[in-house]
Amino acid sequence: MTPVEVHQGDSPIVLGLPHTGTYVPADIQAKLNALGQGLDDTDWHIHTLYDGVLPGATTVRATFHRYVIDANRDPSGQSLYPGQNTTGLVPLTDFDGQDIWDVPPTGAEVEARRQAFHAPYHAALQAELERVRDRHGIAILYDCHSIRSHIPFLFDGTLPDFNIGTNLGTTCAAQIEAAVQSLCQMAEGYSTTTNGRFKGGWTTRHYGRPAEGLHAIQMELAQSTYLTDEAAPWTFNEAKAARLRGHLTNILTTLANLAPDLKGTS
Repeated sequence: MTPVEVHQGDSPIVLGLPHTGTYVPADIQAKLNALGQGLDDTDWHIHTLYDGVLPGATTVRATFHRYVIDANRDPSGQSLYPGQNTTGLVPLTDFDGQDIWDVPPTGAEVEARRQAFHAPYHAALQAELERVRDRHGIAILYDCHSIRSHIPFLFDGTLPDFNIGTNLGTTCAAQIEAAVQSLCQMAEGYSTTTNGRFKGGWTTRHYGRPAEGLHAIQMELAQSTYLTDEAAPWTFNEAKAARLRGHLTNILTTLANLAPDLKGTS
C-alpha cells in the first residue's frame, strides 16, 4: 500500500488528512498488544466526513495508522506540548495512557518508519501546497482531525465540538482564523474554542508561513459530532454527519472565497 493518497483539485484549499489511515504492516501489527491492535486512536471516518464538502479541494491523506508513525508529529521527536500528556512520533501509549506495544519500536525502527511513511506523506503535502500556491498565489492548508470528547489523560472535562488551532494566531492570516471562528460560533447547537487544548499540530506549525503565502489552520472535531458512539465499532452516523457537513461546507467555501483577498498578506 502506498503511504499517501493525493487527489488534486483546482481550489486554493488543501485538506490534510494525517490520521484517518488504518494500514499497519504485518511485522508492526505483530508487535502491538491487543489494545494497540484495536487502533482506537484513529480519526475515524474523517476522510468520509470531508469527502465532497468542497468540490475542487486538494486532499492529501496518509493511509498508515498513527501507531506506525504519527504524521502530525515533529520528525525530530520533540514534543508539541511540553509539560502536558501527549503521544509521540511513534506512540508508546494510547490516548488513555495505556501501553499499546508488546515489543516497543527501537530507535532504528522509528527512523525506518520515518523514511518509509512520514517523509513521503510530507513530501506529497509540500508538493501540493506549492502547486496550489503557484496557481493561486496562496495556499490554505486545512488540517482535518477528530478525537473523542472525553479523554482525562489528555484534557479535563468535555472537549468542545469545534477546536480551532492556529498556534496562537501565527500559522495563518488573522482573517482566516476570524472567519472560521465566527462560523463555528454561529453553528447552532455546537460549541467551539480557538487555541485551547489543541493549538495545531506539527503540520499546522510547520507549513503555516503566512509571509510566504502558505496559511495553515487545524480543525479538531469532537467525534461525538458525527459518530453514533465514541467507542468501537466507531459507527459513522449519517444524520449527525449530514448536519455537520453543512457547517464544514460553509467554512471551507468561505476560506476558498477569502483566499484571493489574502494574496500578499501575512
